Amino acid sequence: MTQEIKEAVLPITGMTCASCAVRIEKGLKKVEGVEEANVNFALERTSIKYNPNVVKIEDFKKKINDLGYEVVEEKVDLAIIGMTCAACATRIEKGLNKIEGVTNATVNLALESATVAYNPSQIGTKEIIEKIEKLGYQASEKGEQKEDVADLKAKEVEIQQGKFFFSLILSIPLLWAMVSHFSFTSFIYLPDMFMNPWVQLALATPVQFIVGKQFYVGAFKALRNKSANMDVLVALGTSAAYFYSLYLSIASIGSEAHMIELYYETSAVLITLIILGKLFEVRAKGRSSEAIKKLMGLQAKTATVFRNGVEQEVALEDVVVGDILYVKPGEKVPVDGEIIEGRSALDESMLTGESVPVDKTIGDSVIGATINKNGFLKVKATKVGRDTALSQIIKVVEEAQGSKAPIQRLADQISGIFVPIVVAIAFLTFFVWFIWITPGDFAEALEKLIAVLVIACPCALGLATPTSIMAGSGRAAEIGVLFKGGEHLEMTHRLTTILLDKTGTVTNGAPILTDVLVEKHVNEEEFLQLVGTAEKQSEHPLAEAIVTGIKEKKIELSDVEEFEAIPGYGIKAKVNNQTILAGTRKLMQKYNINIEQALPTMENLEESGKTAMLIAINNQYAGLVAVADTIKATSKEAVKRLKEMGLEVVMITGDNERTAKAIATEAGIDSVVAEVLPEGKAEEVKKLQKEGKIVAMVGDGINDAPALAIADIGMAIGTGTDVAMEAADITLIRGDLNSIADAIFMSKKTIRNIKQNLFWAFAYNALGIPVAALGFLAPWLAGAAMAFSSVSVVLNALRLQRVKL
Repeated sequence: MTQEIKEAVLPITGMTCASCAVRIEKGLKKVEGVEEANVNFALERTSIKYNPNVVKIEDFKKKINDLGYEVVEEKVDLAIIGMTCAACATRIEKGLNKIEGVTNATVNLALESATVAYNPSQIGTKEIIEKIEKLGYQASEKGEQKEDVADLKAKEVEIQQGKFFFSLILSIPLLWAMVSHFSFTSFIYLPDMFMNPWVQLALATPVQFIVGKQFYVGAFKALRNKSANMDVLVALGTSAAYFYSLYLSIASIGSEAHMIELYYETSAVLITLIILGKLFEVRAKGRSSEAIKKLMGLQAKTATVFRNGVEQEVALEDVVVGDILYVKPGEKVPVDGEIIEGRSALDESMLTGESVPVDKTIGDSVIGATINKNGFLKVKATKVGRDTALSQIIKVVEEAQGSKAPIQRLADQISGIFVPIVVAIAFLTFFVWFIWITPGDFAEALEKLIAVLVIACPCALGLATPTSIMAGSGRAAEIGVLFKGGEHLEMTHRLTTILLDKTGTVTNGAPILTDVLVEKHVNEEEFLQLVGTAEKQSEHPLAEAIVTGIKEKKIELSDVEEFEAIPGYGIKAKVNNQTILAGTRKLMQKYNINIEQALPTMENLEESGKTAMLIAINNQYAGLVAVADTIKATSKEAVKRLKEMGLEVVMITGDNERTAKAIATEAGIDSVVAEVLPEGKAEEVKKLQKEGKIVAMVGDGINDAPALAIADIGMAIGTGTDVAMEAADITLIRGDLNSIADAIFMSKKTIRNIKQNLFWAFAYNALGIPVAALGFLAPWLAGAAMAFSSVSVVLNALRLQRVKL
């Protein structure tokens, strides 16, 4: 029996740098039953794969809390009707606490209410209410009392902003006093009281212990768990400056001289600058998930449903499968469904990128968030909530943004040991200055120690990769490319060979009528009317293509008087008292019909990848019709783009070699692998991989799934089957081969951006620490540089959101 593995995604608050993320990750991996744990510092959440028979989500929450951080939850207050005794409350409470995603539920019998804390990535309020109703009670939400992650982000920005301005006001006089110390700034007026050590102490103390409290708390939690993070560096550096200044202030009691060599301004200005950096960072990190917000913003907020004979407007989350929805012109389609009445053109650009509206009628499927342009529609809901196409897209983007690329491992490993090394370097710097460079000058040595501690922040390292992946995968989603994970985003830029399935990938996937050739004595319109009427009784896909093509020519079809399908040959029918034969050479030979004059034309059509059918009327050859699976309008241009990128393009198909080569030639593809059975596609991928090639398989059908799974990168055409998309690493929503080039382009841009970020993060620390140790950086300048490094990395990553193809 295979071991059951589940995945939980938990939002985390309290992380201040990459070493925090590494510490949480290591701590979770030590929990029994955890198979894998990834913590994303930029997204502030963890993804955990675990055995639910061994460990529960509550255990992860406890572990994260023990490490000094908190799991962000949403809470909902529910009013419950139907409880009669304490046993009822106990039953509901136990039932709710068993639901996956619910971290804590308490039920109050006296107040007839329940408070439920839950993880919004696993469960929603609707499912919680449904559970209570299944237990035999009624429940409803008590107003809008839940606090979501977006609100927490806004609150965090507000708090940091308030701290910054409070700190700034108190720090300006200290900074003023510091600037006036220099000989070249002696002309600046300085109020005498700003030089008073007790005034400086009064100004610096609130900054140190009110604004700076978060650093002390964070440092205490880190050290308690035998670790170190950015808070440790900041707390050490600012405390050293503050308490040394306090010592000097106390030592000055009884002296009439002003103590100008104080370092209160160092601690206060440092904290102010670090808080400013945090404020910029929080805002920038909020912007890096803009893609998710944009996608969510596409959803309709309400839906008009027809229930119990009444038309009513309901919230989107209240729509259930089977509901009949009214969609008026100009409105968004609320959920995925099927048209049961009406005809209209729908703007599907949010999904396909195509600006031309698509005509839809009864029986056609519609997708939630697309826009109904001109007709009234009645739609039967087939997929709602998290099952809709848009919700699935959002889920894929969130998972991609939350995953780790292999390139991040190096940064994570360095971040984990970075802080202890920096602390050691800082104290070594202090002793070198105190003992050898400026013997006995404690203040000078302390200043160098503070500068080293402050400039060496691991934030830039921790943000370098995840912010780029968030921005890159988000921008890719906007152009119709869904990466399922950071590792796929990284691998894509290394591809050397693109293996294209033919049907539905290079071609449209459905045959169409391409040629009609009639004998001189035959009227073409009458010929098509007879052929179309005869073929409309057939269930063969080629017959369907012929009938559709004839109807598009506005030719009215009549009734069939007699019909017979002859397997392997074609059909025989009677229309308007005329006998119609349509099919292969064998069919004509069976009825002794002379087709010699048609054979050269038929062979030419077959050479070009078309399927020709011979037509006889009243036992005399009358003409032929040809159908073909034509290439997509964009395939030729896309193949050209891929070749210009230096990629080898190969087409693979189960079709015969002659047809395959004709399609490949038309699309500009030089290499063809034809007559391959479905299981043989995966073998072809392996063969190319053995030659040292990095292969992407692009397909759309169930038969492509094994090859998609085994390829280095599997790309599924978004118009294809669910099985193909499940097996693939990347989904190309638009069904356009240009999306392959777009995916590779975005991968290259993102990886280049990550490398830029990592280079500057490493270079910054490699340069900054020695410069500070050698005494060329004042502590406040080191603090400013540290804040700038984190913000610059995030801003560089955000450039990906503006990438143009």
